[in-house]
Amino acid sequence: MSEFLTIGEPIALFGSEEVDKSLKDAKYFQKFLAGAEVNVAVGVSRYGHSTQYITALGEDPFGEFIIDQLNENNIGTDYITQTGDYWTAFQLKERVSTGDPNIYYFRKGSAAAHFDAAILDEIDFSDVKFAHLSGIFPAISKNALESFRYFITLLEKNNIRTTFDPNLRPQLWESTEVMVETINELASHADIVLPGINEGEILMGSRDPEAIADFYLANGDKTQIVIVKLGEKGAFVKERNGKTFTAEGFTVEKVVDTVGAGDGFAAGLISALMENKTLEEAVVRANATGALAVQTPGDNDGYPTPQELEVFLKENQA
Repeated sequence: MSEFLTIGEPIALFGSEEVDKSLKDAKYFQKFLAGAEVNVAVGVSRYGHSTQYITALGEDPFGEFIIDQLNENNIGTDYITQTGDYWTAFQLKERVSTGDPNIYYFRKGSAAAHFDAAILDEIDFSDVKFAHLSGIFPAISKNALESFRYFITLLEKNNIRTTFDPNLRPQLWESTEVMVETINELASHADIVLPGINEGEILMGSRDPEAIADFYLANGDKTQIVIVKLGEKGAFVKERNGKTFTAEGFTVEKVVDTVGAGDGFAAGLISALMENKTLEEAVVRANATGALAVQTPGDNDGYPTPQELEVFLKENQA
């Protein structure tokens, strides 16, 4: 039983502890749980909601590490399989003082890329309120894309509300054209689409937030809300009924690592909507979660509890 579901590829992340030193020269690393979809699950769980994460792992130390991390974060593992035939993905990440860090993935041919869609038929949807979808999992293999499409049909059959984050990873796709076509087709199945402003430029040719929102509202009849992430400037929101608003971002004293901010945004939004908060309240929580995320070195270790969120909002809202 779970309120929230997501499907993806979790990764064992080795983050350099040496600031502005290349990965070639770095000697000291800290190990974290990473992966866009699992980040969202961590965030939703930290806000007190029951979650299940769907994936496949190798029978190896990285796979065991990920299972332990999921258990520590109270994320359900009922729909996770492990295999001795394929390995668990991992990645290396730089520590930088400004900008986005360089990241190197070691994931081709992983266990998640060979995901067995049969486990999707075992899912209990009876208590599920939300499912989060990302453009990464369908990019890792043709098998993952087919499994992702089947998962979408099950979500639609069970009337589960969905969010979709494009999470563009061009290096995983055979071409930019295939990426754009596939991502936009998958986005048409989501109730809420969450593109970043940079992603909008790649996916539909504009950096104008309202133009991006209009594109995705016209892209599929199912989409009711588009939220364009504007980074430190917050988020632009447009609903199918024409209502729009912009939620201002939060000022952060020191950015440690930008990775995971967008996933934190999704976790904040989804958790608030599951609690029947207004859309405006949900986007404020989303912005706050993203702001807290960039102040820590891991992808998801900065995501707050409800109590930590309350303190942050008291200190940062006028």
